[in-house]
Amino acid sequence: MIKKLMRSIREYKRDTILSPVFVTCEVIMEVLIPFLMARLVDNGINQGDMGYVIRMGLILCVSALVSLGFGVLSGLAASRASAGFAKNLRHDMFYRVQGFSFANIDHFSSSSIVTRLTTDVTNVQMAFMMIIRIAVRSPVMLICAMFMAFQVNSDLALVFLCVVPILAVGMYFIMTRSYPIFHKVFRTYDKLNNVVGENLHGIRVVKSFVREEKEMEKFGEVSNEIYRSFSKAERIMTLAMPLMQFCVYTCMILVSWFGANLIVGGSMTTGELMSMFSYVIQILMSLMMLSMVLTMIAISRASAERIEELLDEESTLHNGANPLFEVPDGSIDFNDVSFSYKDDPNKLCLRDVDLHIRSGETIGIIGGTGSSKSTLVQLIPRLYDATIGNIQVGGHDVRDYDLETLRNQVAMVLQKNTLFSGTIKDNLRWGNPNATDEEMQHACHLSRADEFIATFPDGYDTYIEQGGTNVSGGQKQRLCIARALLKKPKILILDDSTSAVDTKTDALIRQAFLEEIPDTTKIIIAQRISSVQDADRILVLDGGRINGIGTHEELLASNEIYREVYESQNKGGAHHGDE
Repeated sequence: MIKKLMRSIREYKRDTILSPVFVTCEVIMEVLIPFLMARLVDNGINQGDMGYVIRMGLILCVSALVSLGFGVLSGLAASRASAGFAKNLRHDMFYRVQGFSFANIDHFSSSSIVTRLTTDVTNVQMAFMMIIRIAVRSPVMLICAMFMAFQVNSDLALVFLCVVPILAVGMYFIMTRSYPIFHKVFRTYDKLNNVVGENLHGIRVVKSFVREEKEMEKFGEVSNEIYRSFSKAERIMTLAMPLMQFCVYTCMILVSWFGANLIVGGSMTTGELMSMFSYVIQILMSLMMLSMVLTMIAISRASAERIEELLDEESTLHNGANPLFEVPDGSIDFNDVSFSYKDDPNKLCLRDVDLHIRSGETIGIIGGTGSSKSTLVQLIPRLYDATIGNIQVGGHDVRDYDLETLRNQVAMVLQKNTLFSGTIKDNLRWGNPNATDEEMQHACHLSRADEFIATFPDGYDTYIEQGGTNVSGGQKQRLCIARALLKKPKILILDDSTSAVDTKTDALIRQAFLEEIPDTTKIIIAQRISSVQDADRILVLDGGRINGIGTHEELLASNEIYREVYESQNKGGAHHGDE
């Protein structure tokens, strides 16, 4: 795990190395100061030698300034190294997520990925900074101070060796008891992020149904769960400070008692006793700092494991050994395809699909809610892979193509349209980063988006809020269609993407497709019969199976499901909903 995380240090190796080097130099100077102070007291003050006092005083001042300088340098190096490490770690994780398939994202959940990229990385960053600074400082300080204490008085220094095991056993107890709790807490953070994200995303629905109180109750339950877990962990962690104070005061009392007897016996000087007190503080402070590092490591260990889990995740979709980088045409073949989101042949949501679509053909898809219409088309650009059978595009298995090449030739306007914060031009250029103003205007004309864009004061420079909250559902759909058209794909898939558009505009969009992109294969999923009745062929899905296929007239004559839908819409008006 550590080796994998350390790969993210990269260009910050120099600072990572310099920080402990500077810390070591700082500690050496700090340890020398009590020794020099003892010399000043014994050889200067007690002897009445002011010249010696002045010389040693200057040496002490220089030593303190040098120690301060090394401390500042180590702090700067540690901050650069830890911030850079966290930056690279977030980059590596986000880059990894971009290569995930939908199945991978479903495995983790969006809220869990957000927690790992934020809270978990922050915890690991803090632990990393403490490791390259305090975790180096504490052992070096302990060894150097212990060495100097033995140089001053080896008998009195034995006191430290009696106290250290007590502290070590106590810290081990605290660490082993607190880690499982912190591991649980970070999983609860995933739930908290999910509740908050879901609430903010659906805030209009929450307010329209006056469900604020229920949402606050959900948030309160998760928040209280985190509070209870953290409180339990903190109760264990609070034992560290009393344990440390017990060890410090015990050492102080023992050193005072034995040191006083040694001074009376003439085997120890006042300055040496003063230095021993300083070394007591340094030794036990180093142990206390080490306990802080161990505590942070206990907290970050759970985070590090979660980060490693994300970095180790292999995408369920990947290129073959010799991928194809050109899609010949827009023909599509489903060869006895079945699919399961669980990759379990016993839990199929799409069954025995055998379908062959010619390049340039327009295919309509009709079916009830849960009939797997969206699932069917998501297999074409390999958002998921078929569990059984295979899908071919342009005469080749989709798994033989380079993923980017395939997806560049398959434009999808998904059921849940998404616009990003930025101008209308920014959003349109997702389809083609190099699109000219004329190309964007033409795509918007085809999708009939130019009609409402012309009413905006800033036109194509109008700013779109995150999620497209400042445009209507129909406007959002038309912008997403224009964005897809800018890709100039060989296959265009509209997944119920005109459901919020009036029937007249819907008809104009379909007419524009027929005239402007006749060679593009078009697959239109719709709830309205009027949206697909002019298609070359219409596919009727029921329970994940093909129930019928043919023209509008053929299905009216031969398919009961299609006929029922047609009659209900003509008698009761157009009735449609989201899948």
